[in-house]
Amino acid sequence: MSPRRSDSRDQMILSAAVLLREHGASATSIDRVLAHSGAPRGSVYHHFPGGRVQLIGEAVALAGDFITGLIDAAVQADDPVDAVDAFFVLWRDRLVGSGFRAGCPIVAVAVETNDDAPQLARLAAAVFARWQEALAALFVQHGLTEERSRRLGAFVVAAVEGAVIMCRAEQSTAPIEAAAVEIHDLLLHALRDRPGAEPRPRS
Repeated sequence: MSPRRSDSRDQMILSAAVLLREHGASATSIDRVLAHSGAPRGSVYHHFPGGRVQLIGEAVALAGDFITGLIDAAVQADDPVDAVDAFFVLWRDRLVGSGFRAGCPIVAVAVETNDDAPQLARLAAAVFARWQEALAALFVQHGLTEERSRRLGAFVVAAVEGAVIMCRAEQSTAPIEAAAVEIHDLLLHALRDRPGAEPRPRS
């Protein structure tokens, strides 16, 4: 069924996000978005006067908000190690569920030069920063220093994103499972060694 005209804008943004994660930024053209979304061609510049750059920017923002929401939900866990474990599981399941086609839309934008639209790289950087800040806040809440928490937040995001790329290339979950185990052990040690920490059993 074709989307109603009032739905066209949201459908196009969602389609752009899907195409970004599966095909990359350079392959996410207006024509492909229209074909994927079923939106009428006349709606493009009505909804997106800035054209393709605006559309991709809004798709990046949508994807960033979605993953931020997942992180925020995960960090409600009482145990920060469990929260981070759940984040890795979520990405592993997305990879398997998509047949290793679904990567990260933010990475798709970040790895391309975008000399004609530097705002896209800035937007991707801002999304990564939000994810790192959410994780850092979790670690601070559980007694780690702000400096260590910021480093760990950056490391977790980098580990997940790198593992997702490797999994897609290898068509295997092995990289993300290995990264998850190492991050799990790293966090156990970091929390065990923090000032005033109570002993906890090894997992």
